[in-house]
Amino acid sequence: MKLLLIGHDDRYAVEQLQMALFPLEPMEFVEEPFTGDGAVSTLHRSAIWLTATTKITRNGKTTRISKRLRAADETVRLRRQILQQSYYLTALLHLEKAPVWGALSGVRPTKITTKHLLDGGSAASADRMMKNVYFVSDQRRKLAIDCSQATVRAAKLLQPQDVSLYVGIPFCPTRCAYCSFVSRTIGKRTELLEPYLEALLEEIRHTGKLMATSGLTLRTIYIGGGTPTTLTSSQMERLLRCIQTSFDLSRCLEFTVEGGRPDTLDHEKLRIIAQNGADRMSINPQSMIDSVLRACGRRHNAADVERAYAQAVDAGYKAINMDLIAGLPTDDFAGFRESLNRVIALNPANITVHTLAIKKGADLYEKREGLSPDDEVARMVDLAESSLRAAGYEPYYLYRQKYMSGSFENVGWCKPGTECLYNIYMMEEVHSIISLGGGGMNKVNLPDGTLKRFHNPKFPEQYIEKLDEVLRQKDELFALMKGSM
Repeated sequence: MKLLLIGHDDRYAVEQLQMALFPLEPMEFVEEPFTGDGAVSTLHRSAIWLTATTKITRNGKTTRISKRLRAADETVRLRRQILQQSYYLTALLHLEKAPVWGALSGVRPTKITTKHLLDGGSAASADRMMKNVYFVSDQRRKLAIDCSQATVRAAKLLQPQDVSLYVGIPFCPTRCAYCSFVSRTIGKRTELLEPYLEALLEEIRHTGKLMATSGLTLRTIYIGGGTPTTLTSSQMERLLRCIQTSFDLSRCLEFTVEGGRPDTLDHEKLRIIAQNGADRMSINPQSMIDSVLRACGRRHNAADVERAYAQAVDAGYKAINMDLIAGLPTDDFAGFRESLNRVIALNPANITVHTLAIKKGADLYEKREGLSPDDEVARMVDLAESSLRAAGYEPYYLYRQKYMSGSFENVGWCKPGTECLYNIYMMEEVHSIISLGGGGMNKVNLPDGTLKRFHNPKFPEQYIEKLDEVLRQKDELFALMKGSM
């Protein structure tokens, strides 16, 4: 679908909305007037008014709607707001039904409601804003505000010098059909694990020394991937002991390890992880239907999930998370309902419900076989919310992704008081995140409210080869954080 901008260059604000509202129509940005189907976003200035007008022609139907604000009131935020409102209301006349997230196209819709609450707004005023400015549905407004209230509570636990630590293990035993993460599928070839671990331990020790002289305080730790428990028990023990000896964990609020797939977990490994400081474990079935698991390329079954969960309970973790995905290949509403009920029956502290997102790096991007239609995915997502609320769970963080079925969301649910703080801090970007390992994304919050990102090399081989550069980058990162305190 073509897009032409006239009188402004706020391409991102309009382009992302077009991609979200018309996901099946390839995006084509043009710089010259055209005939036929497409959208034209125009911004006109007069002495008094700033007027945004969108014209959309599609399948022989043309619609046009304008929104305006007083020129004296113009800010970047308000200008983009009327551009998006104009586009959304015009596009709505071409859609069968209103999108549940209205005119919001970003991956973090709760950042709007969180900022509103942190600035002194109330839940009621946040609800009015989401309804009248962004046209968000009743259900999603409540979901966003509930999550933002959890963020406000989590933010109150922080001091200006606090940071979180992410440690990445970019390996998996096999690659799931829906996965687009940068990770190495090792199968039976484990020769890269040991040199990667040695490089990671060096980065941990180097970063620990920087932390010791920085005045910063470590508040949460998250080991993710990939599948971190692809490491052997002895490798995992070396990793955890290195973290314990390199960092001061006296004020650390939580320590999470993403076990992920039950085929990488056993009683010994779970016990070693718990005994070496981690108090939260994530066991992610994605589905409890064996045929769906096979279709996704996972080499475990539902019984393995229940076995691993029981072993994790026995190992004594403070909280266990379990993930499900709505819209997996060959799954349907009845299957998702069975998976949801079986996971709720296990009574984990956290349950995260994802909506399938098909990205270019995933095998499903080309095949797209056996996928549920958007209306069935919507039923799954609605069932998850009603069932989890009825079972005593509360939403505490959410995010969206591009190419997500029905343009819905991923939501973390928790029993009261058991939210994963790292998930909130990372997603809401309320403080700095230090990332170690291949593919790590360091996020430094600066005093002026901006965010500076530092990337580690994506692939394990690159990470090992460029370790000296990674360590120098850590020196720069800590100098920046120390100078901003």
